[in-house]
Amino acid sequence: MSPKKIVVTGIGASSPLGGTAPESWSALLAGESGTHTLTHEWVQKYELPITFAAEAKVRPETVLERPVAKRLDPVAQLALVSAKEAWADAGSPDVDPDRLGVDYATGIGGMWTLLDAWDTLRERGPRRVMPLTVPMLMPNASAAAVSMHLNARAYARTVASACASSTESIANAYEHLQLGLADIVIAGGSESAVHPITMAAFASAQAMSKRNDDPEHASRPYSIDRDGFIMGEGAASLVLETEEHALARGARIYAEIAGGGVSADAYHITANDPEGKGARRALLAALDQAGATPDQVTHINAHATSTPVGDIAEYVALRSVFGDRVTQIPTSATKASTGHLLGGTGALEAVFTVLALRDRIAPPTINITEQDPEIPLSVSGEPQPLGDGPQLAVSNSFGFGGHNAVVAIRSV
Repeated sequence: MSPKKIVVTGIGASSPLGGTAPESWSALLAGESGTHTLTHEWVQKYELPITFAAEAKVRPETVLERPVAKRLDPVAQLALVSAKEAWADAGSPDVDPDRLGVDYATGIGGMWTLLDAWDTLRERGPRRVMPLTVPMLMPNASAAAVSMHLNARAYARTVASACASSTESIANAYEHLQLGLADIVIAGGSESAVHPITMAAFASAQAMSKRNDDPEHASRPYSIDRDGFIMGEGAASLVLETEEHALARGARIYAEIAGGGVSADAYHITANDPEGKGARRALLAALDQAGATPDQVTHINAHATSTPVGDIAEYVALRSVFGDRVTQIPTSATKASTGHLLGGTGALEAVFTVLALRDRIAPPTINITEQDPEIPLSVSGEPQPLGDGPQLAVSNSFGFGGHNAVVAIRSV
């Protein structure tokens, strides 16, 4: 049986750049930064060494109905906001609930709920711990919230593969649609981890930028003076279905999810394989599933976290796949604008990639002062045109634990 064509018919996002996908995309193209100095009292209370992050621009509790928001950790609130937008954008399809699935992801889950409950237990005793604590902190809470809101009964699955999580969920959704497990799938990811414990831990690991005096310009992928990533927050969702199903209901089609690839480095708990072998396998697997060759790729949305070692490791992998041509493929490192949304980052970057193919434009990579000569990719502080012909893009995500995930996206 020949593979089915899987298409994107709806998108949604709540990001550091905007409360919706269109707002986020417009701000990205304009070269805006979603990073700012944190004003929370806990920054001074705990004397955090890093005092800035890229928080969601629109707080999800201001968008959702109050009774709904109170029962969800911020990570699930953000997921639900983006999923509702994507569902409405897809035309709120009339679908049998038993044929509607959810593939969702997070890297950490409901950590605000967990740590607030721990504080309550220590300070006020066990009787004051909320009875909904476990349903709010569990990593599958986002998938569950989306499933219950949309009455999706085919399945509601959760991936937790660190920063590769939501790209892996999109790859899973592709496969689940190919297998006929659902007619429509909501795929995506969410993260809300701008919290004192994660800020302190990543700072202790020397993984974050220390540019407290210039937060908007702190994330600078591929710049020779890059010094670490920025914590981001948000969620993004995509409505996926077979082309046959989408055409039958008269849906607008943004792009095709042409394939996905997942691999593991089995190398180190935090560091990338310096030879990029796992990333290479994920890239080639995505292209193979897409029935495409590296020569057909016209755009790359890179993982590019702005860490000194990670950016080079990804370049090594890209060069091993694309050869010398990699220096001519328009590449975007959008974390320069959004920060790093951990488990939600792949879904947001997939949305950006879908819109890049729709508009035939690669979004800019801001904050490059001087491009690292060891990473001679085709990046620009201005949007780069992609041309009028057929487009094929790859969106990369790599995470702690050696998780690699790539999706290939084709224009329509």
